[in-house]
Amino acid sequence: MSSDDNVFLDATVEDVAAWLLSALGATPAEDSSLDVGERLFVVNAVTVDRQLALLLAPNDYGDVDPEPEDISAIDNYAADLHVRLIGPKEEDDQRRECRAIFDRLVAAHPEVPMLLVENLSRLSAAHLPEAGTHVFEESISPDYPHLEIWRPWVRGFA
Repeated sequence: MSSDDNVFLDATVEDVAAWLLSALGATPAEDSSLDVGERLFVVNAVTVDRQLALLLAPNDYGDVDPEPEDISAIDNYAADLHVRLIGPKEEDDQRRECRAIFDRLVAAHPEVPMLLVENLSRLSAAHLPEAGTHVFEESISPDYPHLEIWRPWVRGFA
């Protein structure tokens, strides 16, 4: 079951934080356990009567200079937005809400490359300004073995 999903963006954490406030109507939240550079927001869900926690941080998953077999779609994205539905976990609700966050951010900032990744293991959608938005119906990894499938929609690989 998907417990949290990520939207990776080719933008600074500061810019994304401003977009969460303006485009999503998110509210900043305090949490003493946040690491340096992390920011927490809460926003109302759009498909269920719940809230989402949005943890924004620099992308620590990407590799700056990976070996060819270690290449990942997320390597060239600066910001990482963890999206988690607050409360009982329901996979369909989590997936729908994360997709809604991705779609709203793409609509607000279509000039910014973005990726939607489930549990860091499944690339669900990608937006590249010059190529548009692509939803991956098949289950593909954001990692090297599926490079030729996702290459046209991922920053730095098109």
